[in-house]
Amino acid sequence: MSGSDLTGRKAVITGAASGIGLAIARRFAGSGAVVHLVDLDDLKIRQAAEAISSSGAQVVGHTCDVSDEASVAGTFSRIGAARILVNSAGVAHIGNLGSTTAADMDRLYAVNVRGTYLCMKAAIHDMAAAKAGVILNLASIAATRGISDRFAYSMTKGAVLSMTLSVAKDYIDQGIRCNCISPARVHTPFVDNFLARNYPGQESEKIKELAATQPLGRMGTPEEVAGLAHFLCSDEASFITGADIPLDGGFFNLR
Repeated sequence: MSGSDLTGRKAVITGAASGIGLAIARRFAGSGAVVHLVDLDDLKIRQAAEAISSSGAQVVGHTCDVSDEASVAGTFSRIGAARILVNSAGVAHIGNLGSTTAADMDRLYAVNVRGTYLCMKAAIHDMAAAKAGVILNLASIAATRGISDRFAYSMTKGAVLSMTLSVAKDYIDQGIRCNCISPARVHTPFVDNFLARNYPGQESEKIKELAATQPLGRMGTPEEVAGLAHFLCSDEASFITGADIPLDGGFFNLR
């Protein structure tokens, strides 16, 4: 068994019905993990679980609102003790301070911050009892770089980074590692849907504009995030905790 093998390890992945979360679920299932997919969209999460399990992987889908404490508690109770937790569920918002409403702030906080907190809290007791566990949070370059019109989103991802560091520090003696990935632009269905709604007929042009903002000249892919997530949640990364790792096509240092 190699250090990257996840055979038999119970992994919970939130936001797993599409995009980055789905790519991570596929990657973990392919490495032998027992994967529990968590998402608010009941139909999509069932379809995702069926599609991944068709290859023989052990996959279970769960409908859950990560912003709701009772929903999270019930879901994690059904799942049982997990060895790996990946918090990928998240929502976005475009706007600066002046255009961002209190309702916008509350909506993003509920999913991106409260949701991450609730899922970590639901998983941490069993991990601590077993003296083993890995938590991986999806932050963003927006947590540490000023990005135009991302006021509320940047706030939430800064909080995700701070929570990651706190958990890594507080639970290091209990065998738990906690890290986060900070992607720059990743080409997900969210990007395509946003462009279709706001720039109908101009999608190809806008994709090129978004790609050009990355020094490497393209957006990342969900599969590239999944590859890094796999490494960080495997034994190959056993000496890594409290880290915020950019996956950004050079955006952080070269732009």
